[in-house]
Amino acid sequence: MMMKHSKFAMSTQQRAKAWTTLFAGVLLAGCGNVSHGIAKDGSRAHELVWPKPDDVTPMHRGGTFPDLADLRAVHADMNKQQIAHLIGYPHFDEGVWGVREWNYVFNFRDADTGAATVCQYKILFDQNKLAQSFYWHPQDCSRYVQESKPAKITEHDTTLSTDALFKFDRYTLADITDDGRAQLDRLADTLLAEQSRIVHIHTVGYTDRLGGDAYNQTLSQLRADTVVAYLIEKHVPSDLISAEGRGKSEPVAQCQDDTSRRALIACLAPNRRVVVQVKTRGA
Repeated sequence: MMMKHSKFAMSTQQRAKAWTTLFAGVLLAGCGNVSHGIAKDGSRAHELVWPKPDDVTPMHRGGTFPDLADLRAVHADMNKQQIAHLIGYPHFDEGVWGVREWNYVFNFRDADTGAATVCQYKILFDQNKLAQSFYWHPQDCSRYVQESKPAKITEHDTTLSTDALFKFDRYTLADITDDGRAQLDRLADTLLAEQSRIVHIHTVGYTDRLGGDAYNQTLSQLRADTVVAYLIEKHVPSDLISAEGRGKSEPVAQCQDDTSRRALIACLAPNRRVVVQVKTRGA
């Protein structure tokens, strides 16, 4: 029995080692293809890394001939799904988590000679996974695509009072008040009407300064998450929307402590809010 147990243990360890080796290989393969020091806003990288064209995934061997109209339609503040709809998913394995860049190998045919030129195209994304900067290798490959000027992006904020949205000190979908549901229904209708122009929806929760930091941070995140969940239930696309809790930061009302607690709570009411930030592309 002891011998069998030892063999089983060894077999399990071997399998675990094999999985670890495979997983590390996937990560290393991705690391070799990605740039270093990508800025949080996606505007630049400390060092651009261009993967070898031969390292593309098997289905993209030799690169592709992109549709020029679709390639010209790619611009800043697009999300990954919108870009993939136009030019497909990246041609390399950039990694599994936290991917901040996509790389492509494109072929362009000269209108006069018919000769094909191989070019590499890189997109850097910000922390919200929105495209922000674009590069060609060699650089003069940009001549094949007369990139149109990106449409103007505007942001509109809608502030919702959490006192009206939720029952006191609560945060779940079941805790949304009737008035809160009415407000969120109107917001969802507005978002759906503008859906074709929406680039991103960022929902930010805030609390007042009463209570501990950790508690307020958690409560603000849970309330932002619930607003997002409600809007998704109303058919707002989930790939357009994100949630963030900022606790008691960024207060809009400053109140004195030398009042009754009831008066202080009432004075701090504007700080208890959920702000829905909507970025839209010009009509």
